[in-house]
Amino acid sequence: MTRTPPPSQAAPSGPVTPPAGRLDPAVAARLKRGADGLVPAVAQQYDTGEVLMLGWMDDEALHRTLTTGRCTYWSRSRQEYWVKGDTSGHVQLVKSVALDCDGDTVLVKVDQTGAACHTGDRTCFDADVLPRARPQ
Repeated sequence: MTRTPPPSQAAPSGPVTPPAGRLDPAVAARLKRGADGLVPAVAQQYDTGEVLMLGWMDDEALHRTLTTGRCTYWSRSRQEYWVKGDTSGHVQLVKSVALDCDGDTVLVKVDQTGAACHTGDRTCFDADVLPRARPQ
């Protein structure tokens, strides 16, 4: 009977795949989470650059986003995961995911179907544009 060595002792034989349901440790090590364990995740329309919404992800939400191709967020108010579009039909299909230079924000470029905002607007950032002061 051959005993398989623990992963820490096994010689790599190609790309290392993290266990199912777990964020790649190399990615997890780069994340700088808030005290609540979350990082902000900005969703942007991949082809136009339009900023759609801001959500929150923990390691599991980011893992699900990377492995399913659909954006998964952590709801701070409901304290549960939610997949964008599961109830509304306004799906976000993931095109790419990037960390900012500090590792404290995730940018998810998506192909958005329908509204991104829970109010029914295309983006969460078009309904309340703040007035700017005029330069003196």
